[in-house]
Amino acid sequence: MTAGDMTRAKGPHSFSNAILRRITLKDCALPTFIVLLAFVTGLIEPRFWATENLLNLSRQIAPLLILSVGQAFAVICGGLDLSIAANLALSGVYGILVMNEFGVVAGVLAMLLSGTAVGFVNGFIITRFQVSPLIVTLGMLSVCQGLALMASGGLPIYNMPDAFIDGFGYGSLLGVPTPTLLAVLTLLAGWAVLRYTVAGRYIYAIGSKAAAAYSSGIDVRFYSMLAYTISGLTAGIGAIVLTAWVNSAQPLAGAGLELRSVAAVVLGGIALTGGSGSMLHALYGAIILGMLSNSLNMMGVSSFMQTLVIGLVIVTAVILDKLRRGQTPGV
Repeated sequence: MTAGDMTRAKGPHSFSNAILRRITLKDCALPTFIVLLAFVTGLIEPRFWATENLLNLSRQIAPLLILSVGQAFAVICGGLDLSIAANLALSGVYGILVMNEFGVVAGVLAMLLSGTAVGFVNGFIITRFQVSPLIVTLGMLSVCQGLALMASGGLPIYNMPDAFIDGFGYGSLLGVPTPTLLAVLTLLAGWAVLRYTVAGRYIYAIGSKAAAAYSSGIDVRFYSMLAYTISGLTAGIGAIVLTAWVNSAQPLAGAGLELRSVAAVVLGGIALTGGSGSMLHALYGAIILGMLSNSLNMMGVSSFMQTLVIGLVIVTAVILDKLRRGQTPGV
């Protein structure tokens, strides 16, 4: 056998070995945990595997997954968006008010535009005045809640077109619920932007080190604003899904989803310091949190205990983030 023949013979094996070397224990940890969680829950409560419950689970996860996509952009860029859930509520209220006057299409567009506008304002203030994203988005959280309460009179709005509820809340395509489909499409769009566009590469670069990105000629202000604008857009998409699913536009809808979205991206493996992670990590985190909530509900655990468990998961996620980056807590 010649050297060329030996090289060709080793080619497929070398390729397979290269793929296996890239799959580390860390890459398998979260998928394994998801499978084990599903298995244990199914043993304790066999109804977990019922088709109706799995479809309902996918609907429950959809709003969190959509917001986690937007949160991922903010975190990878080196920031944070604590206004994302309040933005969702505000977009839902404004969208339904417009929808009742001008129709479903106008209302849906209003939700998307409202969410995007809030995200743009966040990005503009953060980049223009060099203010901490934590403080700006925390302040915008209160602004959005106040505007939503004023617009709705402090009460949920139940009057909305049946076509909107049926289409976006309880509709399906090829057996896949519409909320789930929108969440998956949002995830795929986010993945494509980060992986295949110049904007995605620049967002990673800014999150890794903004000063180095600026020195390389990257328009740090523009692409940071873009990251927060995308985060706001996902709030608008989340408003469409959640408002249709619960049959009402609530001024305080999605309360707590801002922290859950942060927990999802960090738990999934996106570093809070920015510059690393992918949409696959956001997906893992959202699935884990959604499954935990669904499992606890099926086991009859009280909502108070569920709040405690989610809080512990958030704290654990932050600790794991430091350990993943090789930092010893307390040092």
